[in-house]
Amino acid sequence: MALKISLKPGEKIVVNGAVFVNGDRRSTLILQNKASLLREKDILLADDVDTPVKHIYFPIMLMYMDENGFNKYHEQYVLRMTELLSVIEDPVAKALCVSISKDVMDGEYYKALLKCRKMFDYESERLNYVPESLSDDSKE
Repeated sequence: MALKISLKPGEKIVVNGAVFVNGDRRSTLILQNKASLLREKDILLADDVDTPVKHIYFPIMLMYMDENGFNKYHEQYVLRMTELLSVIEDPVAKALCVSISKDVMDGEYYKALLKCRKMFDYESERLNYVPESLSDDSKE
């Protein structure tokens, strides 16, 4: 089954490790066979890995894009996922982590990345949370 991709002017995609940059007009590509493909918006740079979920997303992304480094990236992933699961109490978030792990075990890295992106919202809510008792102190 072919994959149809519409690219904005100047948008980048990575296909099997090669970076492509679209020209100055919107264009459409059709990918006829299986390949590892990430759009620019889905690529996380090492300098941007600054939260627990991003520390999980990053090695999954690398496993997806670089099969040769699988063992190193998988080890990083397992360590970070274990750390995250040890502190998460929310049952929905835990279930999503388990689902991500199943996708990784099945070699479905892109699906795992999509689920990790859902965890970004969960994480953002938790990291920006200020307990009422602390916010009340600032009113005095």
